[in-house]
Amino acid sequence: MEINSITKKLLFNTIRIDTVLNDGSEGSGTAFIVSHNHANSSYTFIVTNRHLVDDVQRGGLVFTQKRNGLPLFGTRFQLNIDDFSHAWYLHPDPDIDLAIIPLRPLERAANDQGVELYYHTIDSRLALDAMTLRTLDVLEEVFFIGYPSGVWDQVNLMPILRRGTTATPIALEFEGRQEFLIDAAVFPGSSGSPVFINYSDTLRLTRHTNNKLLFAGIVTAVFFREEANHLIPIPVPANNHSIVMGSEMIDLGLVIKAQVIIDLINIYLSQYGFQN
Repeated sequence: MEINSITKKLLFNTIRIDTVLNDGSEGSGTAFIVSHNHANSSYTFIVTNRHLVDDVQRGGLVFTQKRNGLPLFGTRFQLNIDDFSHAWYLHPDPDIDLAIIPLRPLERAANDQGVELYYHTIDSRLALDAMTLRTLDVLEEVFFIGYPSGVWDQVNLMPILRRGTTATPIALEFEGRQEFLIDAAVFPGSSGSPVFINYSDTLRLTRHTNNKLLFAGIVTAVFFREEANHLIPIPVPANNHSIVMGSEMIDLGLVIKAQVIIDLINIYLSQYGFQN
């Protein structure tokens, strides 16, 4: 398969996270790679949810290897990180479910082992800005990429792409937070999935760009029905064992807006940019 489209490149934007929690249970989740310009320099970060790295005893990030600039389909490299939980930079607000880690030191560690990593980044300039938000309709098509219920193409190391729609207007702050809802099948393992919007030709003209997607945010939680008329959003668990029997997912996912991710990267760079 030739990597000749934006969507194909996004297959190599996500990273599978395999974890062993402090209680010995195993889980999986999704992370993805964002590039961001700051102070005339470009920085690259892996982004995921805070709840995917908290209380993790051991964790590994799964990449596809590269040779001569091309992906080696199915050739896996797992980058294991010691003291996994403490390796991540968490959002200073504990109520915001975000964690990031600079990619370049990890990539150097892989290179030291004779391994080249194949990946594509999401340019932070694709994130929804205030002007674009005003042009979006209340119902927009979205898609997200990850490892729902741990499912993936293990032979080719490919994630799963899923589609849905916005369920609340992105221009508004759902429940007063920088979040919105999507009507989509969000399952354990979908945590940390990047969310994108396909937009119309009209919107593309107003934005003056040839890109066919916008970076909207990151999946963080799913709504469960615990009992009649009682709906609650909870972080998407890393495994099915975290789901209480009798709970029912109702295909509404909670998404943190992309701007919150960019803000967190800027906070990190204002403190540690020279270490990236």
